[in-house]
Amino acid sequence: MSETKDTQQHPKVEIAVKNFGPIAEANIDLRPLTVFVGPSNTGKTYFATQIYALHRIFNGFSESGFLSPFGPMNFTELMAGNNPERGGLLDLAVAEEDIQELVGLFRKLSPGEEPFKLSNLPTRMQNQLRDIIKESEVFKDPLQEGFKNCFDLNSILSLIRLTEEQHSEMSISLKVSEGNQECWKINLTVSNSGIIVDGSAGEGIHLFPKGWSMSISGAASEKEHRVSFDHPWPNSLKRNPYYLPAARSGIMQSHRVIASSLVTRATRVGLEQFEIPTLSGVIADFMQEIILYDEKKTPNAEMIHLAETLETEVLAGQIHLKPSSSGYPDFRYRPQGIEEEMRLSQSSSMVSELAPLVLYLRNLVQPGDTLIIEEPEAHLHPGAQADMAVILARLVRAGIKVIITTHSDWLLQEIGNLTLEGLLEKETDEPASWLLPDEVGVWHFQKDKPVEEIPFHPREGISPEDYEDVAEGLYNRSVNLQQELEKQEGSSGRESA
Repeated sequence: MSETKDTQQHPKVEIAVKNFGPIAEANIDLRPLTVFVGPSNTGKTYFATQIYALHRIFNGFSESGFLSPFGPMNFTELMAGNNPERGGLLDLAVAEEDIQELVGLFRKLSPGEEPFKLSNLPTRMQNQLRDIIKESEVFKDPLQEGFKNCFDLNSILSLIRLTEEQHSEMSISLKVSEGNQECWKINLTVSNSGIIVDGSAGEGIHLFPKGWSMSISGAASEKEHRVSFDHPWPNSLKRNPYYLPAARSGIMQSHRVIASSLVTRATRVGLEQFEIPTLSGVIADFMQEIILYDEKKTPNAEMIHLAETLETEVLAGQIHLKPSSSGYPDFRYRPQGIEEEMRLSQSSSMVSELAPLVLYLRNLVQPGDTLIIEEPEAHLHPGAQADMAVILARLVRAGIKVIITTHSDWLLQEIGNLTLEGLLEKETDEPASWLLPDEVGVWHFQKDKPVEEIPFHPREGISPEDYEDVAEGLYNRSVNLQQELEKQEGSSGRESA
């Protein structure tokens, strides 16, 4: 097979929910490629938004000096969450007998390079971290505000699934592990009687001693010393989430008008004339990325190549950023073989649908990130839907964790073909686009039923039962109508005779 990156660079993330929005029950582990299928209004977007919300919430913890379940963490931020007034400076009490063990650990490490685990730290330091994490208040407010923002709600209680029971309860559980070691477990329970959050940290947490410098203060006769670590935050360790919502096509075609309208309404006069609606965090973040899009950032060569592949093999043209006097970006489409450019509003809906994916790959998404795409097949011809499946597989091979919602049988069939290709031992000069069965998770959402995984079969591929039911129903209806037509034509022929 062609050269590829190790997709196991991602930790294993499992999310379980009960009575969450339209979802009765689900227990899903995120694979390098995770696919949500099923009828509309069964919770696919709810679950995808939840993943994005959790990423954002815990990325916020990382930036304020706390560990993130979704990525490795700089050791020198380890305990800064309980000392925010010191900025990024870690300053904690360490027992005298732990000093030599701690110094010995750091002398063995190459600063900024080699990760170690929580279990490598002195026992007392491990316990300090675990005690902080066990305090529900550490997670409670950020989880509430994060969910309210991403779902555009006044209260997280609105997420509780409506049932006949008067005292229904919603629960969300996040578990992160690497290999056989648990890194994180966080539980959120929401009911009319209150909100309960608890968490625990396992020995599998990876820590990085990047940029550390350590100083020890305290007299030799004292039993306890102060150990300080100063550091820069290593951005290279962050794993960011990106979400392409179903509304992206309309936003791409009208983002400049939307931005101008928002600026007008932000003035006091505008506030007097309009009642300003709010946006969900997903839509707001997408709009912000588009309105503030800047191609001056340092791109990733592999992502640039994927963006060019998408333009060549699917869009049959290029997406360009044209300078604008308004200050808002003006995106244009140039078809292959044509010098003139056109606005996205003048191009096909397929172009405005896929343009943001090109832009994200060109300038935002990096290996290790999570990319969530609602209905990547929208407005695409069946052949282009199959091509889109190949693009998704190449993203997986490049180290991106991909999550999609879809209604496309064509997309699922090609994902099945790419998984079959991954089982074949063959050399190829083509860019790597194969998948392996354990890299793909397809989850079937149904109304008032638990979410179930659809297994991959070498002969049947990936085939949701309700898709087969629809196909069989259409076939039977076609046969019945043909038989009726033949009877009618036969009867008419006899009458004529």
